[in-house]
Amino acid sequence: MIRSTLTCVALASVALGAVAAGAQLLPGGLGALPGQLVGGALQPVTGSVPVLGSVASSLESPRLLEGLDSASLFDLRRQRLRTLVHDNRRVLDADDKGNPIRRGEIILLDPAPALVATALGKGFSRLRGEDVPGLGISLVVLAPPRGKDAEDGLKTLRKLDPDGQYEVNHVFEPAGGALGPSAGATSDGRLSTNVASMGMIDGGVASHPALAHALIEQRGFAPSGPRASGHGTAIASLLVGVDGAFRGAAPGASLLVADVYGGEPAAGSAELIVRGLGWLVERRVKVVTISLVGPPNRLLERAVQAAQAKGVLIVAAVGNDGPAAPPQYPASYPGVIAVTGVDSHDRALLEAGRAAHLDFAAPGAEMAAALPGQGYASVRGTSFAAPLVAARLALASSGGRGALGVVSAEAVPGKGKVGQGIVCRPCRIEPKLVIAKK
Repeated sequence: MIRSTLTCVALASVALGAVAAGAQLLPGGLGALPGQLVGGALQPVTGSVPVLGSVASSLESPRLLEGLDSASLFDLRRQRLRTLVHDNRRVLDADDKGNPIRRGEIILLDPAPALVATALGKGFSRLRGEDVPGLGISLVVLAPPRGKDAEDGLKTLRKLDPDGQYEVNHVFEPAGGALGPSAGATSDGRLSTNVASMGMIDGGVASHPALAHALIEQRGFAPSGPRASGHGTAIASLLVGVDGAFRGAAPGASLLVADVYGGEPAAGSAELIVRGLGWLVERRVKVVTISLVGPPNRLLERAVQAAQAKGVLIVAAVGNDGPAAPPQYPASYPGVIAVTGVDSHDRALLEAGRAAHLDFAAPGAEMAAALPGQGYASVRGTSFAAPLVAARLALASSGGRGALGVVSAEAVPGKGKVGQGIVCRPCRIEPKLVIAKK
């Protein structure tokens, strides 16, 4: 059973990126498609091109998951991260725990000018520097001296100034996998209001009938430019989509999308996520959903704290690497609403990861989500549970802290580890109810 599952995962990694290539980025955003749904099983139910992801994504049945114990899921995670770094070794490296990082990049948080000058005198070079609007954070990114990697540079900086705040630039995944490259035409647009109900940090969102009348604005933060993705399209549809039998959890709400991948699997760095979060805070978003996972990172932690201090609720998926994997971030940061997924029988997903705390569960399997361009897929994974909780928080009251009490009151019991209970239980749209769009 383990061998056959590993084979499925290997095939899935080869097949990433197969989505209807003619679909365009949703009007109101920048860039174009394709990408792929990642972080949950994606089984087309409408005649659309098959799309595969990783771990659970490549498994045709939950029964196959029962053949994977926690250790096996953890092994798959390690192999996936090694493959990501290997396939993008020109721009990626690994930290001392095997987590992918941007090669040769060290982030200094609010550094004193004297420290930067000293570092430059020791052979470091300045790559870029900026203030992050909305969060009050100043960043300087340095490259280590010639012949040294980022980890070596980090150690040198800590010796120069033990009180300084330094971090490598970790790369985060869409709750278990990478986004494929994409290309296409671009279009521009802005929401007519300065206040959006929700924000999401993910890949970009493609055009789809379910999103034809949605109030969505997108902005790209990756150096390669903004691109839509299957993962981002699915998340957006679960938030604000409306199309016949398909209905997202908060139809009619406005949505700001921060694309931190730009179709590049080696993007999605802590720096880009923080820049995206700063933009959302600056645009006065009250609830932000993040279906991305990675290791603890000082820069991201600082940004989360800054956003929370301004009253922003952050909802994050716990990931799909099983309970043996280390706690995932940003879900594990204090105050972040950590979300797991349940199947149609209210059972916690076997592959659900863990966080330092668990707040809620929501439907995360046997439900439909939009594919880029047209059609729907049956999705599985904690990625797709997090936006449902975010939608309920945004609709409750004005999306402020009082919303937590409202959402907690609607949570119902589930089976397994579901935190305070299952939120948005009726939000699951069964795939068989969705008619193909030709």
